[in-house]
Amino acid sequence: MRARDLAGSAGISEAELLETNGAPEVVRLRGDMRGLIQALPALGEVMALTRNEAAVHEKVGAFGNISLGSVHGLVLNGAIDLRLFMAHWHCAFAVVLPGEAGPRRSLQIFDSHGDAVLKVHLKPASDVAAFERLVEAFTDPAPERLSVTPAPAAEISAGPADAEAFRRDFDGMKDVHEFFPLLRRHAVTRRAALDHLDGQYVQRLDNAAVPALLDGAAASGLPIMCFVGNRGCIQIHSGPVANIKPMGPWLNVLDPGFNLHLRHDLVAEVWSVRKPTKDGHITSVELYGADQGLIAQFFGVRHEGQPENPAWRHLVASLPVAERESVGS
Repeated sequence: MRARDLAGSAGISEAELLETNGAPEVVRLRGDMRGLIQALPALGEVMALTRNEAAVHEKVGAFGNISLGSVHGLVLNGAIDLRLFMAHWHCAFAVVLPGEAGPRRSLQIFDSHGDAVLKVHLKPASDVAAFERLVEAFTDPAPERLSVTPAPAAEISAGPADAEAFRRDFDGMKDVHEFFPLLRRHAVTRRAALDHLDGQYVQRLDNAAVPALLDGAAASGLPIMCFVGNRGCIQIHSGPVANIKPMGPWLNVLDPGFNLHLRHDLVAEVWSVRKPTKDGHITSVELYGADQGLIAQFFGVRHEGQPENPAWRHLVASLPVAERESVGS
């Protein structure tokens, strides 16, 4: 069983499961999360893993070009493309487990609810000596007993207090990065906002749109962006996808350097969303769970200052539409 599933079956968090395993396989690291992230480039090639309940996003590359603010951070180093929300980082472990091909080494960061924020797994080309030096430097010699709190229920809002003002502000956006501040300003969740945008901007898609999107991108070679995140991290793939493999409830992308594992049965809604910008509308395909939480987003690859790729728009327009759309006026 995967560690997350094993922890769930035991009624504890994944972080608590690691703590109970203990030395020598698991070492608790001290709480210098900024220093830990800044030390990762020394490892060389690694696999970065970010997940939520319904999606697992894995990228192979090296850490570098790291920029850390007071609570937010960026890693923009080619294949490794992360948005870090360090206010949610609570504890970290170094893990060395036996495997058929030798020890499996990783660094794992968790939030205050014991849920994984980011995992960094060593690859055959990784610098094992650098990993051992990092563990020695960051080991907590006398860690306090791990304390976690239950994760809160997903936030669900009825909608903006002034729907007309929200639509007006949305229509006036010049950049897609203005959307999240707009949601906060109007005290509305991402999913609830869709109910207050008309068909010019949003359309409910059939859940079959997800495999159709991936299959269409693979068949055409169209480069796409795939975002998967949780409270503490968002991980991004930019490029083509090729090897699309459904396996039971999982819809997988199994490409060299990029794997996506999506629990398609946990996707409750799929939407296409068109956001206004100074470069024209930018189209996303957004996946939501039953709790209205965002599972994943897909975009066409686009360079800043350039309009959206028409081939991406054509692909999204070809996706199957839901029979009944729950779109507000």
